[in-house]
Amino acid sequence: MRLLNGLFWLDAAERGVRAAAATALGLLSGEGLGLLDVAWGSVASAAVLAAVANPLASVVASRTGDSTTAGFTTDSR
Repeated sequence: MRLLNGLFWLDAAERGVRAAAATALGLLSGEGLGLLDVAWGSVASAAVLAAVANPLASVVASRTGDSTTAGFTTDSR
């Protein structure tokens, strides 16, 4: 089963971390990088939401694509 594959969960975790970082960076740049003026609670909240939602998309992707990864693509690595 795909969801029991360690590589699948490693890919899903990596995608979650990337999504959180991209979300935080997007919100920070939207604030103009005024680090003292940033609503850090909002940035953290959005980043955590992205980190949780992204691996859920990987679970959905588990029904398609390469059976050893968390992606929608069918190419093997």
